[in-house]
Amino acid sequence: MEFSEITQTQQKYDANQIQVLEGLEAVRKRPGMYIGSTGPRGLHHLVYEIVDNAIDEALAGFCDKIDVKILPGDVISVLDNGRGIPVGIQPKLGIPAVTVVYTVLHAGGKFGGGGYKVSGGLHGVGASVVNALSEWLEVEVFTEGKHYFQRFERGKIATPLELRGETDRTGTLVRFKPDAEIFQETTVYDYETLQTRLREQAFLNAGIHIELVDERDPNNRIQNNYCYHGGVSSFVEFINKKKAVEVIHPDIMHFTAVAPDDSATAEIAMQYNDSYNELMLSFANNIHTTDGGTHEDGFKRALTRVMNDYARKYNILKENDKNLSGEDVREGLTVIISVKLKEAQFEGQTKARLGNTEIGTLVSNMISDKLSTYLEENPATARAIFDKALAASRAREAARKARDLVRRKSALESASLPGKLADCQSRNPEETEIYIVEGDSAGGSAKCGRDRRFQAILPLWGKMLNVEKARLDKVYGNEKLMPVVTALGCGIGEEFDLSKLRYGKIIIMADADVDGSHIRTLLLTFFFRFMKPLVEEGHVYLAQPPLFRLTKAKNHYYAFSDRERDKLMAELGSNYEIQRYKGLGEMDAEQLWETTMNPATRTMLRVEVEDAAAADEAFTILMGDKVEPRKEFIEQNAKYVQNLDI
Repeated sequence: MEFSEITQTQQKYDANQIQVLEGLEAVRKRPGMYIGSTGPRGLHHLVYEIVDNAIDEALAGFCDKIDVKILPGDVISVLDNGRGIPVGIQPKLGIPAVTVVYTVLHAGGKFGGGGYKVSGGLHGVGASVVNALSEWLEVEVFTEGKHYFQRFERGKIATPLELRGETDRTGTLVRFKPDAEIFQETTVYDYETLQTRLREQAFLNAGIHIELVDERDPNNRIQNNYCYHGGVSSFVEFINKKKAVEVIHPDIMHFTAVAPDDSATAEIAMQYNDSYNELMLSFANNIHTTDGGTHEDGFKRALTRVMNDYARKYNILKENDKNLSGEDVREGLTVIISVKLKEAQFEGQTKARLGNTEIGTLVSNMISDKLSTYLEENPATARAIFDKALAASRAREAARKARDLVRRKSALESASLPGKLADCQSRNPEETEIYIVEGDSAGGSAKCGRDRRFQAILPLWGKMLNVEKARLDKVYGNEKLMPVVTALGCGIGEEFDLSKLRYGKIIIMADADVDGSHIRTLLLTFFFRFMKPLVEEGHVYLAQPPLFRLTKAKNHYYAFSDRERDKLMAELGSNYEIQRYKGLGEMDAEQLWETTMNPATRTMLRVEVEDAAAADEAFTILMGDKVEPRKEFIEQNAKYVQNLDI
């Protein structure tokens, strides 16, 4: 092992080292601070910011139609029929207000003054950030009978605000082209990503008409229109239909509340289905709060309390029965929580968690009052929900007994770690990694080829349990899954504790064939359902072993795809041998290390959950009990298959 020499340079640190970035230079220098990343996620975030401004107009009651277009060259166009951005001179800066909005950070109509009651935009930085990160941006304003135009280039004013004529319409049209200097990975927009977000916005804002059009290919123009008068109830209905689950009560529970001082509103739609998994999506001012917050916490507390109070009142729970847990009463629940408030306090730059304490109280009181009334007025629905919650409670108790049995068994054995695990020497999770390997033969090669200082190997054999069709009690004692749980050390389900994770990277290494894909999918399903933070925090990876080895004059070359193979074949010319790897077991230890396990040369895919609802839907359809939706999914996606293993 070689260590590179680290040297330190002595530098003065005084006032001369403090840089002051003028205007929007700060955004171009550190774009990740403002939009999260300069990859595809950040690229699409630009569209969201401009659309959010139009949504804010709708929330204020001045807009009901938003048109979004992807134009040739991946130029984005967003048109709304709101009031139009003000064009009068901003007294403090002496330039038109619309120019201020697009060139000055933290400038906008959302800091007070009554322009907006609630807002989802980036607290006034949205429009200017999009401008800063665009090669060019043009804004047209239709207001007070006049049509105005202004162009910017890389955040700087290219033309002054000009009056282009008279008009009888109102609203704002923004066109921009993302800057390839900033978005070096790609500037190509994905239609489905925008479609998902815009459909979500239409659900969250009942009655707003959002149109999305893709005009990049003149021979294949794509258009979708979204308008849902049912709001979040329509959202729940859409999710359950897409997941193809059986609902256990036909009507969707829909509750709304307004804060006493009119500073906030809360809206919740919920429906139970026959699956074992809950799906909770929460939003604050139309922003998806992926890490939850006070609105989610208030809902969970109140739901558990109301359900237990009702069960005690009507003797569904007997005197000696334990209370139902939060997990019991949320099993099979699809719920959308949408709150809108004047002063949203988000934790973190990316607004993933809501911190307002008063909104938790509003949601909690609403559920306590309105859900209690609903259950009283709908005893048949209440009974169906409680039958499911009681079954979940019994399964949880069975899981506890099975867990205790597993623990006692482990304590009696000489070592608590699984026998097939070849552990590593380091105990530092920041550097350790575990390879979960398909089959004993590949496991043998991996054990011989690994760096035992920080790489552990756990071979698996045979097909494991499909947890999409099983409750937690079936997982405990399962001979294929429990070795994984024991090796990782962080527990599962409600006992999961990420701080106890023994390995920083969990790498699934399976053959590049149908069986290998199945094993990967079963493991990912297990992690997603019972150890979800592993995926959310970026600990799960997929190894990428090569598909081909080409040998010429005792030199070996590896190809990880058909395209790489064809390129190598062209480069090598003739007199080479080619081998197609059917499985990991065909590689010796040295080859496996060189291609798949050496951190300096390997390629791995990190598993991420961009969209919780989409992931939940995919696992339910592909791994669930219903055959028809799976067949439909395969028929719709068969045309995208590139490598078919028959």
